[in-house]
Parts: sequence; C-alpha cells; structure tokens
Amino acid sequence: MTDLYAVFGNPIGHSKSPRIHLAFAQETKQDLFYKAVLVPLGDFKKEAERFFKHGGKGINITVPFKEDAFLLADERTPRAQRAQAVNTLMRLDDGRLLADNTDGAGLVRDLTINHQIVLKNKRILLLGAGGAVRGVLQPLLKEAPACIAIANRTVSKAQQLAADFSDLGKVSGVGFDEVNEPFDVIINATSASLSGELPPLNPTIIHDQTVCYDMMYGNAPTVFNQWCHVNGASKTIDGLGMLIEQAAEAFFLWRGIRPSTSELMNILRNERRTD
Repeated sequence: MTDLYAVFGNPIGHSKSPRIHLAFAQETKQDLFYKAVLVPLGDFKKEAERFFKHGGKGINITVPFKEDAFLLADERTPRAQRAQAVNTLMRLDDGRLLADNTDGAGLVRDLTINHQIVLKNKRILLLGAGGAVRGVLQPLLKEAPACIAIANRTVSKAQQLAADFSDLGKVSGVGFDEVNEPFDVIINATSASLSGELPPLNPTIIHDQTVCYDMMYGNAPTVFNQWCHVNGASKTIDGLGMLIEQAAEAFFLWRGIRPSTSELMNILRNERRTD
C-alpha cells in the first residue's frame, strides 16, 4: 500500500517539496505519494488531524504553521523542543505524533558538506530573530563557532533569543545599527529577499573571506547576496541546498534511509538557469 505524505502551508503553490520527495522516493525505491496542501489560516490542527486519520504518515510544515505543528505534537525531538517550532511531523506506530525540526540540520549540512565551509571558531552573524533563526541556532552552536550575533530590528527579540540559547555557546542579540565589525559567516534568515528588500546593513561586516548565505532562493541571485558580492564577500550561497538537505533529513526520519542530494541539487539549479 502506498504511504501518504504532504507539505502543509499557506501559500504553497511555489513549493518544490513534492518534486524533491518524489525524487527521493524514486531513488530509494520507496512506495509513497507526496502532495502539497494549501491549508486555510486557522485550520492547521483540523486539516492535520484529518490527514493522519485517513492514513497519512507524515507532514512537512512551512510558513505560517510551524508553531501550530509544535503544539499539535505528542512528542518532540530535542532540537524541535529547542526551536519551539517544527517543520516535520511523523505518525508513530501507536498513533502519536512525533515532531522534529530539520531546518538547522539542513543548513549546517549544506554549509559544511556541500560547500566545505568550516564553522568551528568562526564569527557568525544571523540576520533576523524569527522562527527561522530559532530553528537553526542549536545545530549552528553544535559546530562550536567562536560566537554568534543575532541582529534584528526589534533588539529585545534578538536578546531574548540569545538568552534562550546562551547555555549552548557564546550568543548575543543586537540591533542592526550595532553591527559594524567583520564576520566570517553571515546568514540572512529574514524574509526581506522575498520582497526584494535588504536589512539595513553596514558594509564593514564583510571582509575578503566572508561567506554570505541567504535562506531564500530564486531564479536570480537574491538582493542580499548581490549586496554581499558587491561589498567583497568571498562566496555567496542561496537557500536551495538548505531546502533539499532539510527535506533529506525529514525523509530519513520517515523512511529510515537517507537519499543522496547532489544530483537533485544539480538538476534543480540547472532548471533555474534555463527558466
């Protein structure tokens, strides 16, 4: 019998998750079907419970339902508990729901494996203080960076996040206007790139070895990555690899087998170039 999986979000039409997971299933010879579901705002709990009641095995969750999924779960992995937001639900054999957050693992794997970026002893700057940052802080801190600074328009949110994770390493929360020293790795976790905007950044945060990473992606370089390139960053990376790697991590949780990601990554990048 074919196992059912889905991604829940609003909006959802742009999602590459069905394409990615069906490619993983084909590669690993898993009998599953995966679809995108547009969930009305306020209806996540009802729609998720209906999906699992009718035999669904697992759900990926994208904006704006990651906190709703956290609350729905019966059990949470340590990284999901830390993030207080989840992007993966799995129905256990006893019917309970297990929640996980694979975003941070996907980001770290893309940086360290796919792009050979060493994070140990590096100065890392995270832009934004929303759920995207909360989801990646623990995996980033496990890489033992020298420090992580969280910069945000609302300074108190950045400071609260830093306090929540300070037991795992050196983390600070600051306003954008306080950030003017160079960092080794700068990660844009704001959604500004989606609207073609840029956080108010000082070019002094970039030196000639700085790696810049935007969690967003598109057919053309994001505004953030363009800005980093112009200001002398050694490398700019978009979030397509993170998307594929977090999906692979979720697939591994669901199916117990880890799909390869490099070939699919090349296919999707080449498709973008020809769009």
